[in-house]
Amino acid sequence: MKIFMPKDRIFYSLFEEVADGVAKMGKLLKEVVAEPNSDKRAALGSQIEDQEHVNDDLTHKVFTELGRNFITPFDREDIHYLASALDDICDYIYATAKKINFYKINPNDVGIQKMADLIEQGTEQIRLAVRELRNMKDMRKITDALVKVNSIENQADDIFDMSIDRLFETEPDAKEVIKKREIYQVMEIVTDKCEDAANVIESIIIKYA
Repeated sequence: MKIFMPKDRIFYSLFEEVADGVAKMGKLLKEVVAEPNSDKRAALGSQIEDQEHVNDDLTHKVFTELGRNFITPFDREDIHYLASALDDICDYIYATAKKINFYKINPNDVGIQKMADLIEQGTEQIRLAVRELRNMKDMRKITDALVKVNSIENQADDIFDMSIDRLFETEPDAKEVIKKREIYQVMEIVTDKCEDAANVIESIIIKYA
C-alpha cells in the first residue's frame, strides 16, 4: 500500500505553514490595537501585510499542488475549502489593520480590544487544530480547539452587538461612528471565518478519523 501513499506529504506542511501565519497575524493584530503610537501601529500593520502576502503565496502553492497531485491526504474539495477558509481569515485580519491605520482610529476602545483578543484566541485554536491533522491521533485536542472557535465566534457576536449599542449612545461624532462600526464589522467577520475553517476541519476529521 505504500506505493499508493503520497511520498511527500506536502499538503500538511503547507497547511501548517499557513496556520502558523494565521496565528501570527492574530497576535500582530492584538499588538496593533494595544499600541498607542500611530507610527508604531503602522509598522505593525506593515508586518501584517507582509505575512498576508506570504500566506497568499502558500495558498497558491496548495492549489498548484492540488492540480499536480493525483493522490491527496483527504478530499480535494476539502483541501480547497480549507485553503480558502484560512486565506479568508488572513484577508480580513489584514483588512482590519488597514482600516485602523487608514481611518487613523485610536484603537483604545473596549469593543476593538475585546474583539482583537478573541481573534488572537481564535487564530491560535485554528493553528492547534491544523497541526493535529497530519496524524489525527489526538482527536480530543482537535475537537476541543474547534469547540473553542465556535464559542469565540458566539462571544464576538455579543461583543459586536454591545459595541454598536455603546457606540451610538456615547459617540457624538458621526464620522467616528461610521469608522468604528466598519472596524467592528470586519473584526466580527474574522471570527466568522475562523468558524468556517473550523467547520471544514470538523468535516475532514469526521470523514477520516
